[in-house]
Amino acid sequence: MKSFRTSIMIRSTPESVWGILTDASAWTQWNTTVDKIEGRIAPGEKVKVYPKISPGRAFPVTVSEFSPNQRMVWSGGMPLGLFQGRRTYTLSPR
Repeated sequence: MKSFRTSIMIRSTPESVWGILTDASAWTQWNTTVDKIEGRIAPGEKVKVYPKISPGRAFPVTVSEFSPNQRMVWSGGMPLGLFQGRRTYTLSPR
C-alpha cells in the first residue's frame, strides 16, 4: 500500500484553518490543484472534487470523519475495491 504524507506549520488557530478547510466554495482560492469542489463539507456528506490534472473529471468522496477544529477524513475509491483512498486533515495547536 502506498501512502503520502505532508505537513506544514501555519501561523493561525485551528479554528481559522478549519473554517477554510470546510468552505468548499473557497478551495480554488488557496489550493492550486483543484478546479472546484461540489457539495457540502460536513459529517457524512458526499463531495465531488474536480482536480486540475483531470479536467472535467470528478472524484467523489465521503466525509467519513469530522471532529471540528481537529480532524477530518475524506474516503473514496473505485468499484469492486480496485482502489481505496483516504485524505486526512489533522490540526493541532503549537
